[in-house]
Amino acid sequence: MTFNIAHARGVSPVHQSLRSGDRLRANLLKIARLITRLGVDIVALQEIDQDSRWSGSFDHLKFLSEHTGLTHRVFGLTNKRAGHFHLNYGNAFLSRFPVHHHECVVFGRRTVGEKGFLFAEIDTPSGRLPVLNAHLHHRSRPARLRQVFRMMHFLDEQRKSRKTRWRTGPFLCGDLNNPSTQPDATAVLLGYLERFDNCILLPKGRSPHTFPALWPSRSLDYIYLPGDCTAVSAVVVRSYLSDHRPVLAEFNLAPP
Repeated sequence: MTFNIAHARGVSPVHQSLRSGDRLRANLLKIARLITRLGVDIVALQEIDQDSRWSGSFDHLKFLSEHTGLTHRVFGLTNKRAGHFHLNYGNAFLSRFPVHHHECVVFGRRTVGEKGFLFAEIDTPSGRLPVLNAHLHHRSRPARLRQVFRMMHFLDEQRKSRKTRWRTGPFLCGDLNNPSTQPDATAVLLGYLERFDNCILLPKGRSPHTFPALWPSRSLDYIYLPGDCTAVSAVVVRSYLSDHRPVLAEFNLAPP
């Protein structure tokens, strides 16, 4: 599952700094219950805070881990700001399975609002899976494309050094901030992944929209699966716990 949780502030546009720590924890607890109810094995999270003054000054990923039973977790901080108004947030993985290796790549140097991606190798019963969780620029098409090319270069380097340990091609997901009506980043990524393997881009169907959560009109959140996944299904989960709705994919992958 991929889910932009918007700093735990919920569906309301009211900024998280204007919400109490108790309200943020209550919303995170609802997110944890959703993850548990859906039986998710791997969760890719965006806009999640580690220890940020504007969102309660506690570790949101640790809180979710404790309340979902998904004990393996890694953070990829893309925003770090020290001082009185300290901020630490970015992307993360929660996993039922051990994380063998992970790397975080930050696209720029801003201390607030910066985007990036988190890469991890996760040791599942079906073998070691390479998974990339990205959050791309929400306004600028040229910036999004530059970020996508950075991701492609990173995956090329990983293929050279680590591919022999991978069970399959890379899984890619996240908040790509690229509406399906004007595909740029999503189309380039699909073309890149299909150079090496058949690729499945999700969600599909009549209701692929994920944003805004109350009345979804845009598809911003995606999951790319390698072609050797079978019995694939996906759904945009009806949820009002963030300004985004999560995307859940289910599939089979034969043991190595």
